[in-house]
Amino acid sequence: MKTCLIVDDSRVVRKVARRILEELEFSCLEAEDGQKAMDSCAEAMPDAILLDWNMPVMNGIEFLRALRASEGGDFPKVVFCTTENEFSFIQEALMAGANEYVMKPFDKEIIEGKFQQVGLL
Repeated sequence: MKTCLIVDDSRVVRKVARRILEELEFSCLEAEDGQKAMDSCAEAMPDAILLDWNMPVMNGIEFLRALRASEGGDFPKVVFCTTENEFSFIQEALMAGANEYVMKPFDKEIIEGKFQQVGLL
């Protein structure tokens, strides 16, 4: 079973994402900020990371840069999940190593589509 780390400071968003991903047969871990996500990845690198942009402690883009620079950090498929829809944000995320991005609010169809595009499904 593939694993997905859901990184978002909103408990509601994590809960919704977990429900969708478990339906898609992913085993889910959660982190409420980038630092906790880095700690989780240090323990076990997930197959996929659903990543929020705006979070306390360490935001999504800082986490992504740290992840991609870490041992094995080039492995997970990272799907940015954000309310930021400006092209400059999306470009920055992709340049930092994101594989895809989704806009909030999202649903199962959107997540499924993006995960298929990056080869996770």
